[in-house]
Amino acid sequence: MSKPNRARYRLSEVRQQFTDAVGGDVVEFETDNGDVLTFPHPLFTDAEWDAKVDGAATAHDKAVAILGEEQYEKYQAAGHSDNDIALLMMAVQQDMQGQIKKRPTRS
Repeated sequence: MSKPNRARYRLSEVRQQFTDAVGGDVVEFETDNGDVLTFPHPLFTDAEWDAKVDGAATAHDKAVAILGEEQYEKYQAAGHSDNDIALLMMAVQQDMQGQIKKRPTRS
């Protein structure tokens, strides 16, 4: 039953609004040597990715979990530290919080 004067949420529209607000469901970044790497946006990760990242015990393990082995090798070859991924994740989180505040809540 709908409530008077209230719009109903449509899940597909809500997801699309969040996807648009944060710039997509993938985070893309460039290493200092020009490689473009990606990982899933934290809003749109699956349970397997979450478990790997959350279960990582060290900064190295977390960076590998976030990027995957192949991308991690490129990342490391560019001279970046494992802690740079933590900084990148913090930047993504801060940007996400700012962008979500701007999205419309109902259609």
